[in-house]
Amino acid sequence: MVHIVGAGCGAPDLITLRGKRLLEEADVIIYAGSLVNKELLNYRKDGCRIYDSAEMTLEEIISVIRDAEDSGLTTVRLHTGDPSLYGAIGEQMKKLGELGIEYDITPGVSSFSGAAASLKTEYTLPDVSQTVIITRAAGKTPVPDRESLRSLASHGATMVLFLSAGLLGKVTDELISGGYKPETPAAIVYKASWEDEKICRCTVAELKKTAEENGISKTAIIAVGDFLESEFSRSHLYDPRFSTGFREAKE
Repeated sequence: MVHIVGAGCGAPDLITLRGKRLLEEADVIIYAGSLVNKELLNYRKDGCRIYDSAEMTLEEIISVIRDAEDSGLTTVRLHTGDPSLYGAIGEQMKKLGELGIEYDITPGVSSFSGAAASLKTEYTLPDVSQTVIITRAAGKTPVPDRESLRSLASHGATMVLFLSAGLLGKVTDELISGGYKPETPAAIVYKASWEDEKICRCTVAELKKTAEENGISKTAIIAVGDFLESEFSRSHLYDPRFSTGFREAKE
């Protein structure tokens, strides 16, 4: 059996209870060493085999899993954040399916959630933004034309960018060309929830300069939108003037 587990955004105690239990029970752990906090490996049992996928190809990963399956061992494939977001698990699941190897997925706390927590903000504020666009800038990995930053920026919604900290000059040009004002609030959250986390607040126009001044070129979430500074309306959920399925409105 293979368990694909989301490690969470960094802090070892942000892994789910299920994820921690699976790590404790695993005979083999294949972890994304370039991104996953290595403190999570302290949950492993004695004798557990450890492999760093940062040094492996897909074929090598599958080979380790096949050997474990042939020996009746349990494997945890440990991915950063939530594996459903930029986790490259699709190709792994396809291979496992072709080989008839059973697997399941344990979700994790994504770094975009960790970034919001570190910023002490809410992405979806009433009258400011009710939509969150999660995307990335086109780099070595291309992005479909219909999903270009310029196109997505036209919505003016909250935007969260993964894998884009080294492309911030291009990001700024695309966002402004698409409709964000240069003075739109922005933030760079480096290694959200890690001990060496760094939070840099700026504007869309200042993204590249801010990243360079703080030595940030990877492992960061870029957040853009008025949610970072704007005034907002009170929600209806706890407003005494509105009825819900659990209480009646009060005058």
